[in-house]
Amino acid sequence: MADESSKLSKLIAAAEQDYPSEPIRSLGKRSFVLHKPPGYDGSRPTPLVIVLHPGLGNAKIAMKMTGMSAKADKEDFLVVYPQGTGMLQNRLLTWNAGRCCGYAMDHKVDDVGFIRKLIAHLRDELNIDSKKIFMAGMSNGAMMAYRLACELSEIIAAIAPVAGSLDVEHCHPSDPVSVIAFHGLKDQRVRFEGGEPLRQADWHQREDLSVAIAMSFWIRHNDCRPDPDIEETETIRREIYSGGKNNTEIVLYALREQGHAWPGGEKIRAEGDDPSREISATDLMWEFFVNHPKP
Repeated sequence: MADESSKLSKLIAAAEQDYPSEPIRSLGKRSFVLHKPPGYDGSRPTPLVIVLHPGLGNAKIAMKMTGMSAKADKEDFLVVYPQGTGMLQNRLLTWNAGRCCGYAMDHKVDDVGFIRKLIAHLRDELNIDSKKIFMAGMSNGAMMAYRLACELSEIIAAIAPVAGSLDVEHCHPSDPVSVIAFHGLKDQRVRFEGGEPLRQADWHQREDLSVAIAMSFWIRHNDCRPDPDIEETETIRREIYSGGKNNTEIVLYALREQGHAWPGGEKIRAEGDDPSREISATDLMWEFFVNHPKP
């Protein structure tokens, strides 16, 4: 018990570090952080990127880890960082992504409903381009991105899961959704080949589906060509499945030397894995989003 208390204290300390200090906004009982680029004036429809934090994280951790706000300032898009739920306010939060994770799963939190409500709220407040609403997430947040693509495919144009798995029992999207995924082959928390995690902070036992199963599902659903174009270096393999309905595409970056991390991003916890410096997931996913709006 003492060891568990010590681990919890370290996680809370990590959540209290000097992360970017944008205000936390409320939406009913839930919360989020909104970042507007300096050039935003509401005069024209603007893309929206929704970034979902990892399990036992929060919005500010997602901001620091991804660098998405700086990217938004350069490319002129809106970013929202929703927050999951947990026993502590604004700390150690999780998403109900199906078979994972923590408080949100135990309490059957309606995170799909929350994100739907959040998008509607932002559409009322801001001039959002309805064809360019995109979703990114890390770990438990990536699992949630997959679930949202299953259940909000009429709204979401493309998703970018990083180090996550498709962990819902049933996925029946109404529309095609483009996917760009990033996953380290040395990931022990959400394993590339699926199965039980070798390391985990969540207290539930689970078996994740493999990356291959997630990719195969979206390739079939979007009716993409099953034979990919492949580009490969010693450490990174990129598979591109194109030709899908409504110009959708599936892209997978498999990183041979990376563990559980956001490629090109910030390491957010001392005990975490080091991110690859060969690519920037943030840059690559934004380029992908630009090329894959709703028709």
